[in-house]
Amino acid sequence: MAAGDRKSFSKQLVALLAGVALCSFPGGIPIAFAQDAIQSVKPNIPKEAKMLLSANELIYNRDAEIVSAVGGVQINYAGYKMVSQRVEYNQKTGRLMALGNVELISPDGNRMYADKLDVTDDFANGFINSLRIETADNTRLVAESGERVAGTQMILHKGVYTACLPCAENPQKPPFWQVKAERVIQNGEKHTIRLEKARFELLGHPIAYVPWLEVPDNTVKRKSGFLFPSFSTSQNLGFGLSVPYYYVISPSMDATVTGTGYTTQGFLLDAEFRQRFENGTHTLRMAGIDQMSPEQFTPGTSDAEKDFRGLVASQAQFKINPRWTFGWDVMLQSDNNFARTYELKGLNQSTHTNQVYLTGLGKRNYFDLRSFYYDVQDADPSNTAEKQQAIVYPVMDYHFVAPQPLAGGELSADVNFTNISRTHDDFYEVDGFDRFRGLQGQTSRLTGELQWKRTFVTPAGVLITPLLAARGDAFALNMDNPNSNTQGFTYDGDYDNNNSATRSMFTAGLEMRYPILATTDNSTHVFEPIMQIYARPNEQLAGGLPNEDSQSFVFDATNLFERDKFSGYDRIEGGTRANVGFQYTGTFDNGYKLHGIFGQSYQLAGDNSFASPDLVNVGANSGLQDSVSDYVGLGGIETPQGFAFAASYRLDRDDLELRRGDLTAGFQTDAFQSQLLYTHVSAQPEYGFNSDNDEIQTKATVKFKDYWSIFGGIAYDLNNNVVSRKMVGLSYEDECTIFTIAYSDKRDVSDESASDWTIGARLTFRTLGDLNIGDVTDPNKNIYNN
Repeated sequence: MAAGDRKSFSKQLVALLAGVALCSFPGGIPIAFAQDAIQSVKPNIPKEAKMLLSANELIYNRDAEIVSAVGGVQINYAGYKMVSQRVEYNQKTGRLMALGNVELISPDGNRMYADKLDVTDDFANGFINSLRIETADNTRLVAESGERVAGTQMILHKGVYTACLPCAENPQKPPFWQVKAERVIQNGEKHTIRLEKARFELLGHPIAYVPWLEVPDNTVKRKSGFLFPSFSTSQNLGFGLSVPYYYVISPSMDATVTGTGYTTQGFLLDAEFRQRFENGTHTLRMAGIDQMSPEQFTPGTSDAEKDFRGLVASQAQFKINPRWTFGWDVMLQSDNNFARTYELKGLNQSTHTNQVYLTGLGKRNYFDLRSFYYDVQDADPSNTAEKQQAIVYPVMDYHFVAPQPLAGGELSADVNFTNISRTHDDFYEVDGFDRFRGLQGQTSRLTGELQWKRTFVTPAGVLITPLLAARGDAFALNMDNPNSNTQGFTYDGDYDNNNSATRSMFTAGLEMRYPILATTDNSTHVFEPIMQIYARPNEQLAGGLPNEDSQSFVFDATNLFERDKFSGYDRIEGGTRANVGFQYTGTFDNGYKLHGIFGQSYQLAGDNSFASPDLVNVGANSGLQDSVSDYVGLGGIETPQGFAFAASYRLDRDDLELRRGDLTAGFQTDAFQSQLLYTHVSAQPEYGFNSDNDEIQTKATVKFKDYWSIFGGIAYDLNNNVVSRKMVGLSYEDECTIFTIAYSDKRDVSDESASDWTIGARLTFRTLGDLNIGDVTDPNKNIYNN
């Protein structure tokens, strides 16, 4: 063959690869058919790519002007690989043909098989026979034939699509599900795919049929139309059918309008509008219903007192620049339980936190400014719990770390400003102990703190860290005195009645750690004794100031070595205290792993802040109220057999009685997963808990057959001898289909919610979409979270 002929044939082989690639499958399949499989896009082949051709014979027929590669043809070009029995190019007609067991492998691993490929050299028209496409993610498309017309349309005849693997024992057996169509037409000008006489088959039996269906191809990022419906069922709402419609307004705006019909309560309309800007996004949501049967709810609840219910919600976030972000998340509803009763996703929390914020993040500092309003969603028509919440406007946090060392150590600064108000007092009594969670009125606090620390390493490997800290607080007080109430509550502390107050705290501390590494032939161990001492004066105005952000307190191993163990700024730890303990980690070559922390805290001098008066008695029964604390620790073990055990505990310093603890045991294999959790909290009447709290929670998943599993969970309240939560379900999962059905029941005596029990189901066809009935709990997640 002449050199010029070889060059011409080489170009046409490149054209052949491009033509074949028109029918190859470069991506995932949305909706019901191979959209990408019929795209009119040439493969992206670099100019410097070289082609390798191998064939038994290379023939040039000058009379017929046909160039042929015959016998075991193999072509490698720019990551594409093609094999065929024969490849021909007719220079007169300008057509390329690949004949006999054609197979093309694209660079992304997708494979295309055909008996015959015939395409013009300008790719405008072509024909392919017995097409089969297998993608790298195990989806398959088969068609009796395909043709390309006028350079704008690709038509597949008698196409079949599935994401299921063929049965290994019986490949002729129909897949679990498949989509069939008489014709599939891809229009390159309209960017649409039209399915004619399409039907969906399950286990070889047709269960759905549409005479025609037109969907956007994968070049269209968004297109208006109906989305998959979902279903729900609940005790007070009845059966519900939700049909969402997606509407594209502009390249930067869209909306989803969902209509839900409930057999008991009527029609709910939920609309969500979304807009994207150059520097952020905004979402506006509105929902409403005119209830047909409000009497179906528990009498005397907010659910039963209104016919029309609705809400408006807005959420936004904007990047002012790479460091600063501004945004908000707010919701306004007709009553205090609408979003939770109707399970409006993203808005159905027990407490929805409305907030407006401004944040800034630098390399060595951050700034956060926020305002909060807490929307408590319960069925109380008087909305008492929400009225007792603090309105925060604003709270500001700033943290800074000096870029240069000071005296060889790190200097950091923290600033906090909090301004809050409350319209109603929040007082209650437990076992004769009065607690004041919130005072009516307004208060402001400004806090500033400087800290310096430096770590020295001795020749023996001891880590010594001296620390110095100084803090100051200024208060503006305009809250009611807790003893001025008319409800009979009495506060024994010395509450400050002045309009302003200040306090300070200075700390000098020293920490010593001595990590000891021990190794054996088959294991590694690290033992680390830890000792801390902090010298400081007594806490000023202890119990005499409002306590808003330091009410939650649990003493355990995670905060044993904290300098200030209070959870917020309103309380500050005073007096001289020492923390002593050790931590251990061990790893073994056979796969076992161990870890643990154990220690105790000592009040050496000065007043113990955890024994001082407080509006909510935050330190009472905490394990720190005495000069010698309870013992705290945590530990765990992991085994290569799949067993894991973890424990966190607080033991009484005198008799080692368990005061607080979480014990978790788990086991996992390919066919069985289980977890058992025991929680114990001893009574803390001064802190608001007048009885012990003991609960056992367990969940398990058993795979009893290929693809089939049963799962369930239960939570049992040992003190009240009642099952508080339970769930059981059945699941099927293979490579292309997931089906789950579950029943759940939650007992919540403090809240008359719309649904005490629910039944949910979800059916997922890979690459197609989901069908939902109700809400199905993922068996792999913790079912015990409310």
